[in-house]
Amino acid sequence: MPSFDVVSEVDLHQLTNAVDQAGRIVANRFDFKGVDASFEREERTVVLTAEADFQVTQMEDMLRSALIKCDIDPKAMDCAEPVTSGKQVKETVTLKHGLDSAQCKSIVKKIKDAKMKVQAQIQGEQVRVTGKKRDDLQQVIALLRDEDFGAPLQFNNFRD
Repeated sequence: MPSFDVVSEVDLHQLTNAVDQAGRIVANRFDFKGVDASFEREERTVVLTAEADFQVTQMEDMLRSALIKCDIDPKAMDCAEPVTSGKQVKETVTLKHGLDSAQCKSIVKKIKDAKMKVQAQIQGEQVRVTGKKRDDLQQVIALLRDEDFGAPLQFNNFRD
């Protein structure tokens, strides 16, 4: 029986590339010359550090554009409020990984409301969709791509 998984994942290697790319942009920008501004990545969190609040906001936009270039959906970004300590402003950006139970339930509900001939079941942080025909599964993928569930969706493990 054909099946596929609906997941929300961030490729850590691509995340490293995006952070490095954003760091190079900061190093080359004229308005950041002589400014102590940096990106620090640890697993799925990126800490943006600069001297002013507006610089951190600009760095967030640079990171967002670098993520897009590295094929990471910016919807995965969860930005915290900037924190000022002394001369520095820090902002923590966490990249979401996995679907929470509410998102999984809304995906299953959306599939069931479409009344397609497929079954959807929640398996931890992902949703497995099975059906008799490959065309039905492709219709489900098209249906889910049009919706916004608060996290970027990937469709992997497609089996015939």
